[in-house]
Amino acid sequence: MNFRSDNTAGASEKVLAALIEANGGAQPAYGADELTKEVEKSLCEIFERDIAAFLVVNGTAANSLALACAAPPWGAVLCHMESHVFDDECGAPEFFTGGGKLVGLPGVACKLEPATVAMKLERMPARSLRHSELTALSITQATEAGTIYTCDEIAALTEVTRSRGLTVHMDGARFANALVALGCTPAEMTWKAGVDILSFGATKNGCLAAEAVIFFDKGKSSEMAIRRKRAGHTLSKGRFLAAQMQAYLKDGHWLELARNANAAAAKLEEALLSLPGVRLGWPRQSNAVFAILPEGVDQRLRSAKATYHAWSPDWLPVKSMPKPGETLFRFVTSFRTSAAEIETLRAISHSEPIASRSVRAKAG
Repeated sequence: MNFRSDNTAGASEKVLAALIEANGGAQPAYGADELTKEVEKSLCEIFERDIAAFLVVNGTAANSLALACAAPPWGAVLCHMESHVFDDECGAPEFFTGGGKLVGLPGVACKLEPATVAMKLERMPARSLRHSELTALSITQATEAGTIYTCDEIAALTEVTRSRGLTVHMDGARFANALVALGCTPAEMTWKAGVDILSFGATKNGCLAAEAVIFFDKGKSSEMAIRRKRAGHTLSKGRFLAAQMQAYLKDGHWLELARNANAAAAKLEEALLSLPGVRLGWPRQSNAVFAILPEGVDQRLRSAKATYHAWSPDWLPVKSMPKPGETLFRFVTSFRTSAAEIETLRAISHSEPIASRSVRAKAG
């Protein structure tokens, strides 16, 4: 029962088969191969726009190189204080921007509010020598809390930044999960809502190691090719990145995988809420469930080798904060999470408490 992260799942069989197929014959190196060209064409069709796309190996590179194209060394990037770029990239965005500053903002359930962004813009006026120049906003879709920005919410945030000309970046590590949950189009969730650059995630949702940095305004991509090369993400045998992405996108496979993960999360949410004393930190929207568990339920699950992570309650609404003897936990499903795993969790949690069994065993 592995609910630690969708990172722990393997790759989709279709993606693995595509890698084997790409292994035959010879192809031009460094992204000049036909597969890469086909992927770029597919992404243009999916996003209904002539875009510039750059394949990289992982999300840290995608986010950091994207922000490096949006923020100079004296620049600053607004983001949520719990966001991956702020809290989990080991300083990579600052490194690749050459000194750019990340400015973390608060927000319930890891979502930024337009009013919060507007207030920070007011407090950091343009052309001031006293602080870094605000040049970008980065949002995460789905967020680190598994919550989702609606298209209108994204548009409201980008509208606030427009007067200052900020570049808007979206960390889409779980882009597909958010997309199928909203039921909108990729274009509606990105450039039509004002997003300039997207880190298009694929690794968490079925690829081995493949992400894409997508520029909806090609003019903003002028530095990306050389930055990618300098960062060591222009692979010699780039066709293997493209093969993964091609199989991922073909015939809507990426959407099917995301639907599977989201559906598993819905069943997991139902199973958890059937347990005595369990409640949600906030409503589930994608493939992550944030549940507040009594200590006894947690102990039974851990003893049965269920794996999941304790989570900081900092971004919970005040009324939802854990009480004494409770902890907030994150459960994440993947495209491979099975109904059997969830039913096993439900059965274990409803079983007789471990303490009672231990006492009876000693008595016997």
